[in-house]
Amino acid sequence: MKVSFSIPAGEQLTIRGDLHVETEAPDTQPLLLFCHGFKGFKDWGSFPYVAEELAKRGMAVIRFNFSCNGVGESLTEFDELEKFGRNTYARELADLSILVNQILEDRLPVPARFDKEKLFLLGHSKGSADAILFGAGHPLVKGIITWNGVAHVDLFDGALRREIAENGVGYIANARTGQRMPITREVIDDVDRHAAEYDLLRKVADMPQPLCIIQGDKDYARLVKGAGQLHEAARQSELHWIEGGDHTFNTRHPFAGSSPQLERAIELTASFVTAQKS
Repeated sequence: MKVSFSIPAGEQLTIRGDLHVETEAPDTQPLLLFCHGFKGFKDWGSFPYVAEELAKRGMAVIRFNFSCNGVGESLTEFDELEKFGRNTYARELADLSILVNQILEDRLPVPARFDKEKLFLLGHSKGSADAILFGAGHPLVKGIITWNGVAHVDLFDGALRREIAENGVGYIANARTGQRMPITREVIDDVDRHAAEYDLLRKVADMPQPLCIIQGDKDYARLVKGAGQLHEAARQSELHWIEGGDHTFNTRHPFAGSSPQLERAIELTASFVTAQKS
């Protein structure tokens, strides 16, 4: 069963999501929140398939769009670039807080088929930072999974920073759509002002929950290196290399089918959740 929902997030912002749950599953299954990455969205490529497959393996899954990810009612197009340009980690963490509060208050339009005290966070790419920053130390979060995640929150190079300093806004290319996507000073300031608070290596070193790092060995070099840094820093972690796996585990948008690398990532994720949920 898939149920779609939307949640007001203030300032004319909306969190749009889909909950996937097996109708025959017991009411005590855990709940996994799937955080998309930079220039990502809940309906990107394999993500609906991933949610369905994980739901088949014994958990309820929510995939959702952060309220300022740039994708509006179209669900698949970047039609809200102004919002994308001011999307900060602070905003995304606020979105996660709103979403979890909705869950705890039974305000999502679905039967209570999950255990509210057994939440898991899965983040892809930049979404892994949100998963760690929000989940580390959270009393209801039992484990965190990263898929090709980042070890450092600052994704912006010197050229972009100089452009923003001079003009108040800089632009990055979206190779898939051809769009010039804005990044405002607000985004840079959020990263700089909260450098200590957003220190992912410190977060994983301090957090009591287990961390599952799933990393393609053919991903970008900085992320491959970062996976090792996270594993080394974490108090309790497991690192799984996906042989031949690129940044999206060898799948594309629009989705044209799964891959052995994606299937391996799904199986590792399900095994981690199953091991922690008891």
